[in-house]
Amino acid sequence: MKKILILAFVSIYFLPILQAQSISIEGHLDYRNPVAFVYFNYTVGEKRLSDTALLENSRFKLLLKVDEVIDANMVVVFKPVSGEKSVRRELKLIFLEPGNIKIEVKDSIRYAKITGSQSQIVFDAFYELQKPYIARQVKISNEVFGLMKQGNVSEARIAGKGFNLIDIEKKEKVYLSYLQSNPVSPIAFYVLKSYAGYAFEAKKIEPYFVKLPKAVQNSISGLVFREKIETAKKTGIGVSAMPFTQNDTSGKPVSLASFKGKYLFIDFWASWCAPCRQENPNVVKAFNKYKDKNFTILGISLDLPGNYQSWLDAIHADGLTWTHVSDLKSKKNQVAKLYDITNIPQNFLIDPQGIIIARNLRGEDLQNKLSEILDH
Repeated sequence: MKKILILAFVSIYFLPILQAQSISIEGHLDYRNPVAFVYFNYTVGEKRLSDTALLENSRFKLLLKVDEVIDANMVVVFKPVSGEKSVRRELKLIFLEPGNIKIEVKDSIRYAKITGSQSQIVFDAFYELQKPYIARQVKISNEVFGLMKQGNVSEARIAGKGFNLIDIEKKEKVYLSYLQSNPVSPIAFYVLKSYAGYAFEAKKIEPYFVKLPKAVQNSISGLVFREKIETAKKTGIGVSAMPFTQNDTSGKPVSLASFKGKYLFIDFWASWCAPCRQENPNVVKAFNKYKDKNFTILGISLDLPGNYQSWLDAIHADGLTWTHVSDLKSKKNQVAKLYDITNIPQNFLIDPQGIIIARNLRGEDLQNKLSEILDH
């Protein structure tokens, strides 16, 4: 609690910073091995951006036309060394805010000294709160790796579930606690987005969003997140699924309304998505078991433009014998945009009246939910 109160005190000095119009970065990289260049990956609103800086005498300067706090991956790329099979890189998550930032790195980016960013100071303290959970997750990761190396895949999967449980615990005890105590912290928006994830309940997230400073709420990224909250209200449990129409594999329009009267599992996936393909056997099992009990599936593919054949090949290879639609626009798929699907696999379970009754059911959870409503 003491650390959290300290973070709240530091955040008081943050609010005027947002009046600036850009982020100026000066860096010095002191490595034994020669560095080729450094770049920063970050997101503003819906745009994923990357800015690269070349080095002169181990120093670089960069000006980012951004007027909000951003969490960026700073990546140092080394020059190729004889005998190395791949280019070596180092990466660190850093917080940049409008104003003048200085970054000093000696030997390892892990120990980078960053000045001019109050947000970084606050984040470093916040990260300390996570360390006990991270240590437990590292232990599980090592255990899973060892089991996989021995070929014990089933045991590795069981052990891996512990990693996710710790992640849930960390979010509730660290992230949520932080949001409750530090609503105007310079990293509160970052913490909120991390806590929310890519699929969240609006009623759980909106109360914390409206407590953020108005400047943050009205920033480019803040306005985009506000839209996500509004979409979440339309895609939550207990609301009617938004209508849509998209063409199937033969070019025939298929509407959501045509499935009314059945339990419908809407599955967002793609042929290139490894987790989707790994989950497909479980979805096939559910379809085969309940297809005669007023249940069916609609697959919505986020396949890439021009990948029509890959889409078809995956459907046949995985035995997905239900209706499939797509506009082959990848993550710009119109239905995906309507439902704010930015990561896959994701899914919705709709009842015969068109009401969303469950979301993102995978593995045993899907089987258990269908058994609950259809095995009687």
